Amino acid sequence: MGKTSRGFTIIEILIAVAIIAILVAIALPSYQDYVLRGKITEANSTLSDLRLRAEKFFADNRTYVGFNQATPGTRYFAFACDDGAGGAVTQTAFRCTATGVAAQGMNGFVYTINQSNVRTSAFGGKPGWIDSNTCWVSKKGESC
Repeated sequence: MGKTSRGFTIIEILIAVAIIAILVAIALPSYQDYVLRGKITEANSTLSDLRLRAEKFFADNRTYVGFNQATPGTRYFAFACDDGAGGAVTQTAFRCTATGVAAQGMNGFVYTINQSNVRTSAFGGKPGWIDSNTCWVSKKGESC
């Protein structure tokens, strides 16, 4: 009577580990890009909201000075508004900027919008990301 063996051979285990490693190598970068795009939506939606608040304030007061620039609940970007040249918001001009928070993995990401609805994207030289002076880029390799 022969001895029956149970279990897996070392070759079978190595093949299974190799297959899992290949799947992870393919899936992980896609997942990371997906998570990054989710974080970018915070910048786009908050900047759009800031612009709407600024335009409503302007319609009521004929100036941008004093519109509500608060951005509560944001996590991945820091928001600030100025006149487009680094000074305070003026009667007729504003530019709001979303700057990525490095601790949240968004270092180098900068989005802007102004009173004319001109949108820009800058990525601080991140490989595969294309800066734009005309739109918000939300995907690696994407352009306007």
